[in-house]
Amino acid sequence: MNILIDALANFATSLAAAASIFYYVWFIVLPPFLYYIFMLLWMPHVWHKFGDKQSSILLEIIPPRDIEASPLPMEYIFAGIAGIKSSPMVTEEYIDGDYGEGFSLEIASIEGQVHMYIRCRKKTRNVVEAHFYGQYPNVELVEVPDYTELVPRTAPNKDWNVWGTDFELVKDDLYPIRTYRHFEESVTGKMLDPLAGIIEIMSKGGPGQHMWFQILVSFEDESWYSTGRATVDDFIGKKAPHKQGALEKFFSDIKDIFLNILPAILGGELHHSGSHAEEKKEFDEQKITHGQKEIIKALEENLGKMMFRTKMRYVYVGRREGYDKATCISGFIGGIKQFNDQNLNSFKPNNDTKTKAEFIFAESRLRYMQRRIFRRYIDRDPQPYDVRFLLSSEELATIFHIPDMSVTAPALSRVVAKRGGAPTNLPI
Repeated sequence: MNILIDALANFATSLAAAASIFYYVWFIVLPPFLYYIFMLLWMPHVWHKFGDKQSSILLEIIPPRDIEASPLPMEYIFAGIAGIKSSPMVTEEYIDGDYGEGFSLEIASIEGQVHMYIRCRKKTRNVVEAHFYGQYPNVELVEVPDYTELVPRTAPNKDWNVWGTDFELVKDDLYPIRTYRHFEESVTGKMLDPLAGIIEIMSKGGPGQHMWFQILVSFEDESWYSTGRATVDDFIGKKAPHKQGALEKFFSDIKDIFLNILPAILGGELHHSGSHAEEKKEFDEQKITHGQKEIIKALEENLGKMMFRTKMRYVYVGRREGYDKATCISGFIGGIKQFNDQNLNSFKPNNDTKTKAEFIFAESRLRYMQRRIFRRYIDRDPQPYDVRFLLSSEELATIFHIPDMSVTAPALSRVVAKRGGAPTNLPI
């Protein structure tokens, strides 16, 4: 008993000593910590406030019937839309919450009817339409009501069930996924549309079943190039030289002084900790395998592409009668896996956002996760911000493009007739 009392007394003494020290240094320790907490709370607040002020519209993309083109034109569309990128000033970013321009690419199956959408701000509509019509003259972009309003905002409830997840990349962002250039038959040379399987799965939704696929896109600064270059250098074993900071150099000099006192007295060899060269793993081109060559080529090609900060999300909402997890969840995830390349990069569901809960309070936790991802989808909310990644224009065009005529899913809406201007010689 005396040992326990002594231990508690020593703990109280230590706590009092720590409190007295904190009393003298609190104005140094607390401000950085409180600033960090403040920014965590402040930035989402001003972002939502800024987002609420923006007037956005939803445009349905209706593909033409006779289109026969690869996803390459979509690369040019994304590059063109990137021209609306803006760089807000510091006050606009941190006080007004201006997070720059962005748009949302969406594929929705409404009871088996598949539709493609792009959501943008009203002021950028002309730019978006111009680039779409420039690459696909016979496409139609029509402003439509938000399809998410077809589902009750109270889902999940006794009548409706919800499953959803955000996706993430398995490897570093620079490693590309399998892009449309690899969806080609080796014999005939015919390109297979990467979206064919996903659209076919989404067309299987029955009455009361809704499958929503969302890609939130914002424009990445050019500064990402240095990070991408470091990824390539790391793969080939090229390490950047280590640069000592002022504090590190000071302690290194102190260490050298104490380590060299005895050798100096005895007349031995002096040692300088900063003089030894950092060991490097040199890249031997003679020993490189064919697979490594292909990876380096893919990294270098991706490095030269325009990059977009991306959030990829899937939500399946449906009436409990007829809720088909095998088709609408497993089937869709299987469709996403066709973009995976084990040598390069792959998509996978994010465990923190996936609507799955076990063990303690499983039912209430599951309900909370379902409502959270459902709300984030209909609000086009990019949270959580850490579950985002970079995709190049080629990768983005692979997972979202106008399907060609080989995609014969009857549920995919297409333009009935070609667009055309009026004859120029009509009498006035």
